[in-house]
Amino acid sequence: MTVQHSVRPAPRQLTDAELTQIITRQEELFVARQPESARLASQAKQHLAGGVTSSWQITAPQPVWLSHGRGSKVYDVDGNEYVDLHGGYGAALAGHAHPAIAHAITEQVAMGTHFAQPTQNALVVATELADRFGLPRWRFANSGTEATMDAIHLMRSITARDLIIKVEGGYHGHHDSVQVSVAPEPAEAGPRDKPNSAPSSTGIPRAITDLTLVAGFNDLDRVARLLGEHKGQVAGMIVEPIMMNAGIIKPAKGYLAALKDLLHSHGALLTFDEVKTGLTVGPGGVTRSENVQPDLITLAKSVGGGVSVAAIGGTVPVMDHVANGGYEMVGTFNGNPLAMAATRAMLTDVATPEAYQKIDKLRQRAEAGIQSAIADNGLTAHVVTAGAKGCVVFAEEPITNYRGFLGVDDSRSHAHWLYQHNGGVFLPPWGKIEQWLISVQHDEADIDRLVGNFGTFARAVTGAGEG
Repeated sequence: MTVQHSVRPAPRQLTDAELTQIITRQEELFVARQPESARLASQAKQHLAGGVTSSWQITAPQPVWLSHGRGSKVYDVDGNEYVDLHGGYGAALAGHAHPAIAHAITEQVAMGTHFAQPTQNALVVATELADRFGLPRWRFANSGTEATMDAIHLMRSITARDLIIKVEGGYHGHHDSVQVSVAPEPAEAGPRDKPNSAPSSTGIPRAITDLTLVAGFNDLDRVARLLGEHKGQVAGMIVEPIMMNAGIIKPAKGYLAALKDLLHSHGALLTFDEVKTGLTVGPGGVTRSENVQPDLITLAKSVGGGVSVAAIGGTVPVMDHVANGGYEMVGTFNGNPLAMAATRAMLTDVATPEAYQKIDKLRQRAEAGIQSAIADNGLTAHVVTAGAKGCVVFAEEPITNYRGFLGVDDSRSHAHWLYQHNGGVFLPPWGKIEQWLISVQHDEADIDRLVGNFGTFARAVTGAGEG
């Protein structure tokens, strides 16, 4: 008897037309599964600008309207269940309706939701953040944008200098000083070794844009040149210690420590924007894992357990400038008791050593499974992870800066997002830019669905499976 062996078709490069056909089919499935989302999106255009509550919610082929979340899952208005690896752009490290967060909020609501005065929970939170991140003094705000805005103002106030440096392709919120070179197109980016200070949207005055100098990530030489060209004028630099506006781009060995030394040698300050990395990379973020202490650190997103809150930490000399009235760090809702209650629960009851051990195992499971599918199907891609965060980069070589990121395949990134969504896994839209987030409430079955969907996608885009 002759035994018949199935032979997997050799992987091949799909033509642009074939890939477009696959994406079109997946977008049709996407829309067909969500008629109520389509109805609401159409109705919303009458009273919501663009039919959504944030421009980042305008996604192709249509916005997804959600009903509720529970544990590791979210549910859309059409009743579809998803493993939530979107995580509210990284805010939902606690998952959804976590008992500790829900209890803390419910208890605080009964005692009042706003006083514009300090409460005991604020002291507990500040003490916990000081222990985790190694910076002794803290203040609070309500969003990552507010936190980075205060950090920029504070660096300028302390040094009495106007110029700042930011990283090309880095996002730090939507205030004027950092709405520069966020996602510049190649035509406006300028030379690789001398990036332009390109405004990232309309409405940003040229006079303000000119105050923000730009350097590539991992490029110490460029920072040194900028400091030399503008002697005594640079207040400081803001940087994500792991870039997360371009997938995940990690710092070269020694880069962060050398950056701090370089800036300090010119009398300039260093701010780590850990709004995205914060608790998601580990208990004390990149600041702790890389053992490099900046002058200032900004936190938001996951630190509040899903409630809007932000924090700004600093060294004693830096924050004494605030305490002594050198810079007024104000806000009616700063340290809001509801936010402080949720943040206390997040830090003391949710983001525990045991939770990080669980997340580490799930991350390893996801990475191994996806890498295996990449290898099995001959797909040009690789996985990059950092703590609870991860992404698939559709490029052959590791990405070390924004210029490398520009070469990542947009079409395959979008196709992957569609396959995951249609397969019941909600990843962040804008495929190649964002990262998935593993929460403390995910389990192995959730990760296996992610990996299974990726395998289906990989076979389809290498001509080995159905599109």
